[in-house]
Amino acid sequence: MKQLEETAGKIRSMEIRGAGRIARAAAAELRDYAMRLSVDDIPVFNEKMKNAAKLLAGTRPTAVSLPNAVRAVMRYGGDTVEEARADVVKLADGFIMNSENAVKRIGEIGARRVRDGDTIMTHCNSSAAISIIAEAHAQGKDINVIATESRPRMQGHLTVKQLDGLGIKTSLIVDSAVRYFMKDVDLVVVGADAVTANGSVINKIGTSQLALAASEARTNVIVAAETYKFSPRTILGELVEIEERDASEVISAEKHAEFQGVSVKNPAFDVTPREYIDLICTEAGAIPPEMAYIIIKDFLGWGIEEMTSTASKWEGLI
Repeated sequence: MKQLEETAGKIRSMEIRGAGRIARAAAAELRDYAMRLSVDDIPVFNEKMKNAAKLLAGTRPTAVSLPNAVRAVMRYGGDTVEEARADVVKLADGFIMNSENAVKRIGEIGARRVRDGDTIMTHCNSSAAISIIAEAHAQGKDINVIATESRPRMQGHLTVKQLDGLGIKTSLIVDSAVRYFMKDVDLVVVGADAVTANGSVINKIGTSQLALAASEARTNVIVAAETYKFSPRTILGELVEIEERDASEVISAEKHAEFQGVSVKNPAFDVTPREYIDLICTEAGAIPPEMAYIIIKDFLGWGIEEMTSTASKWEGLI
């Protein structure tokens, strides 16, 4: 139980960050937890697995990849503990492998949209978005990247470190300079923490202002998103919960204490309407945002009937 709680804590505190990484971490932890469980009774095994799934799925409310990963592993079956445990391991390993392959495939598909000489703007730290940029560079295209700091967690510093390591010419800018530099940008490439049924994208706070500035400048916006980041619950009209993080990420407790009536707002994500998105690159192909429902229904296998019948059963895990 200690290792399970440690993994959940690392996801919650963003020590493990990025929608794809936390999804893989959750799948791996469910696998390892199943291996550690020393029980012989299948109902007891199932109950403990369900509790572990709830704990992991509840750590980051906005990242849809997390409950989708949990759901993928929790589809296990078996009449005995050994059969169930083996199926958990098979499903978890399959999810992790498919997730890693998805990022590579997205890079291959998205790189086709990058032209030689392009300047690309990106935001936060997305494995899928970086995969597109890295693949374009590997193809010999002469590209430049403008990366935002992505305050307050400064994920942009991770991005520039990765791009610099690949030998890609990169500039780091403050978030408020996005509109100023958009005139120099040919393409915006960002990741996603969730994609709704109507094609809107939830991503790191500040993504919507990139998209708005890009729309004004008539610059295309590409979203890189693995299919497990599409939110099935939005089929039922539910909104994706926007995580509000602690004020200490923005201002120290000591500094905050100097003020009498000042509150700190720290939403981790915002919503970019589909009208500002030109293309969503998934491992299943590049689609317009209006086709998001097709990914949920046909690729992930969710329909309205199943969503309605399982919503109460999963209690927020989907």
